[in-house]
Amino acid sequence: MVLGVPRSRPSPPRDPQLLKGVLPMLVLALLRESDSYGYELVTRLQDLGLEDIAAGSVYPVLTRLERDGDVESYLVQSSAGPARKYYRPTPAGLQHLLTQRRAWQALTHVVTLALTPPPHPKEHRS
Repeated sequence: MVLGVPRSRPSPPRDPQLLKGVLPMLVLALLRESDSYGYELVTRLQDLGLEDIAAGSVYPVLTRLERDGDVESYLVQSSAGPARKYYRPTPAGLQHLLTQRRAWQALTHVVTLALTPPPHPKEHRS
């Protein structure tokens, strides 16, 4: 179980534009749980079910989040090689995540309503 979500669920959409829109929110959500370095975030996203996610998608998001003040970075020495750049959310980033989460929940509610057939189809009269 990751982020309180069971692992058995449908595979995620493969639409890169859809993923691009939610990736910053997902990265912030993972960083809220624990500080991470870039490759570790890629692995955690893959563990969530985004098997096709690549580092080339995550690092630009981290750069933008840091530039916008939503995350900050720090270096941690590694016994296995060069220091790793870890990221953690800032207070502003946590507030931004809360705002994004509310917007996402509202949007998914509307989409679910639109995609769910009514319980009893209405008859059309001519």
